[in-house]
Amino acid sequence: MGFSVRGLAARQLADYRAGTPGSFFGEKDQPHLGLDDAYAVQAEVARLRVAEGESVAGYKVGATGPGTREQFGMDGPVRGFVYEAELHPFGATLPHASYANLAVEGELAVRLGDDAEIARVFPVIELHNYVLRSETPNLQELVANSGLHAGVVLPDTDGTGWRGEESLDGVLRVEINGRTVDEGPMLGVPGGPAGSVGWLRRHLEAHGLALRPRQFVLTGTPLGLYPVRPGDAVRVAAGRLGAVEATIVP
Repeated sequence: MGFSVRGLAARQLADYRAGTPGSFFGEKDQPHLGLDDAYAVQAEVARLRVAEGESVAGYKVGATGPGTREQFGMDGPVRGFVYEAELHPFGATLPHASYANLAVEGELAVRLGDDAEIARVFPVIELHNYVLRSETPNLQELVANSGLHAGVVLPDTDGTGWRGEESLDGVLRVEINGRTVDEGPMLGVPGGPAGSVGWLRRHLEAHGLALRPRQFVLTGTPLGLYPVRPGDAVRVAAGRLGAVEATIVP
């Protein structure tokens, strides 16, 4: 394989915390990672973070919609971890300097119930370290960097009770400084939220993991990824499901 999963995971975590995520992928003599290797690195990073006292809040499903295919030429889905320490409340002020080329996505998330099935659905702002170092964007780098995930801004309520896909016939909209930069159908992700959760459940089982009661799942988005700057006000709206807001500061 030409590399140590533990060694690369330790480096990935150190780079992430230093604000220089994924430096390994910018090296010309890097050994090749397969997709399973990338997931092993991601899982080892999660193990290290939990061993240091962090908590896994749930998972993200990414690279699902046409926006990702158009921007990066990559087709997933892929999975990443979501951590409690990186969940932010409605109206959060987010320091731009704390991220590496901060970018946002608007998407739907779900909260699982006591039976680990979908209980509630709501819009979120997903935060990303928008850094891809490989000469050609690839799923291995995306996966090893946990889908570029860097946090989530939550709405001020825990959303609407789940009534199935037929209740999600509205529009998902991303606004920056009061201007709509992207919009599309809430069900733009293949299979909708239920399809994403179903894929994630099967994927986790294949990797010796499982969804747990009351976890949180980012279900992916049909929309694009948008870099933001200090002073930007971000809003994601999803019709009757509500809206979520955040402000970017220096």
